[in-house]
Amino acid sequence: MKVAAVFTILLIVLLPVMGASTTGDETLKGRLQTFVSYGLSLTSFLLCLLTIILAIYSVTSDIDQRQIYTVVTKPIRRFQFLLAKLLGVILLDVALLGLFSAIIYTITIYTPEFSNATEAERLEADNEFYTARAGLTPPEVDVSQEVSDKYKELEAGDQLEQVFRNMTHQEIISQLTNQRKLAKRAAGVGYELVWEFDDVKPVDPDESLFIRFKYDVAVTPPDSQVYGLWTVGDYRQIKYGTKVETRIYTFERKDPVRTFREIEVPADAVAKDGYLAVGFLNVPLNNTAVIFPLEDGLEVLYKADTFTANFIRAVLLILCRLIFLACLGILASTFLSFPVAILVCLVLFFTASFSGFVIESFDYLSESISVLYSYTFKWMIRLLPQFDKFNPTKFLVPARLLGWSLLAECAAFMVCVKALLLLVFALVIFSYREIARIII
Repeated sequence: MKVAAVFTILLIVLLPVMGASTTGDETLKGRLQTFVSYGLSLTSFLLCLLTIILAIYSVTSDIDQRQIYTVVTKPIRRFQFLLAKLLGVILLDVALLGLFSAIIYTITIYTPEFSNATEAERLEADNEFYTARAGLTPPEVDVSQEVSDKYKELEAGDQLEQVFRNMTHQEIISQLTNQRKLAKRAAGVGYELVWEFDDVKPVDPDESLFIRFKYDVAVTPPDSQVYGLWTVGDYRQIKYGTKVETRIYTFERKDPVRTFREIEVPADAVAKDGYLAVGFLNVPLNNTAVIFPLEDGLEVLYKADTFTANFIRAVLLILCRLIFLACLGILASTFLSFPVAILVCLVLFFTASFSGFVIESFDYLSESISVLYSYTFKWMIRLLPQFDKFNPTKFLVPARLLGWSLLAECAAFMVCVKALLLLVFALVIFSYREIARIII
């Protein structure tokens, strides 16, 4: 089809132009992040459209132009006909995805050689982009007993209605839980917070790990800056007085509030058994309580794999999406005409691309509409693969590790279960479809 040639030429022209023209935040890291985000998103989007069109057209055109008569009259079963069409579309997807991914990877790798980036920008790109970092967040604190006690206290004093006006029992429990968890993530003036992590496994102990954090405060300082004394290492020698070989690093810092910052720490701060502790002391200069938000207040990042391996897994993630869409297109082509099949597949494709947003949006609607939605469309949307959840740019742009386990989960549900189910339906429908009628 000419559309395949048009899409191919379009991407071959656009990808190098994007690599040369994207600037991001004017830094090398920002430029690389912008290019990879737009380049992979555009490649994935166009290949998804191409896959839908080819999968549908390959079957419907043979039926409309009566070319199928010359095939099914030979000793070829109908399931062989559909499987051959599907295999052809997948092989074309593999070839085009491999070509465009190679272009994106090559431009990404050689961009620093043709830029005027400083040594500091190159080091920042190496540490925060050309890597695959695993992230550890502080373990969840169980505050259920404290919440239960507080609820009973308010209930006994007839204060529930005053404090939590027009709120259901579940909403009150949720709010009390968040309050107690935030209290354990807050450091008063002169107090210290310590987070302990296990199973920290940096690839190279001679490299660095990063403490990513964001402050919130009870009262914003005049200059919106917070002083902090950070301690990173094996805290057990302080906590229990035991002797260990692991070093402890201290950092005196001044950072803006409500802004993400990172502290680079040598990876030899991690003990041999994978233990690492991070401590924060709220020094008296702040004169306000410092709070670390629950969702993104603190995270330990360390290199767990290479950028190349992470990029390969991201490409395979896109391939899983293409295989699902190929099976969807084949199914639609077995009982719908070309225009109707295209429309149905595009609606399902865009719904799957924003399924997380759609589900969350309906959850916030009024109770009557939510009940209607729960028994009608919600189960249908959940049957679709969540393309937004398995978006490769969510991992490559912030240099987050896309593990083999997540890729296996995607392949298992998106390909081995949902795509295979669509293919089975297609084979059953096509086996009973009337291709031609004998008229005497």
